[in-house]
Amino acid sequence: MNIEEFRNYCLNKENVSEGFPFDEVTLVIKVHQKIFTLVSLDGPLRVNLKCNPDKAIELREQHTEIIPGYHMNKKHWNTVDLEGSLNDDFIKELIDHSYDLIWRSLPKRLREV
Repeated sequence: MNIEEFRNYCLNKENVSEGFPFDEVTLVIKVHQKIFTLVSLDGPLRVNLKCNPDKAIELREQHTEIIPGYHMNKKHWNTVDLEGSLNDDFIKELIDHSYDLIWRSLPKRLREV
């Protein structure tokens, strides 16, 4: 999956926005102003995705392309190498999982908009 495919998949989700709040090379994608993924546009194509803690450990053990979240809470975030052997459908599942975790954490009034 390349950066444009990744970005487009994320932006097609409900109530999603993008921006560069930290610097000009870190793309941050949010749902209702809560981050569900970050990607550096400088260097190898790796993304940080939120993950259930138990699932995060399991994914890291099964896939060398998935490591603890770089510059993030390593219990809740994974860094995923998009240039590795992970197929696009699996990457989309990881994106969906991250989005869903954030979506479910939002107040009910935001989820019903």
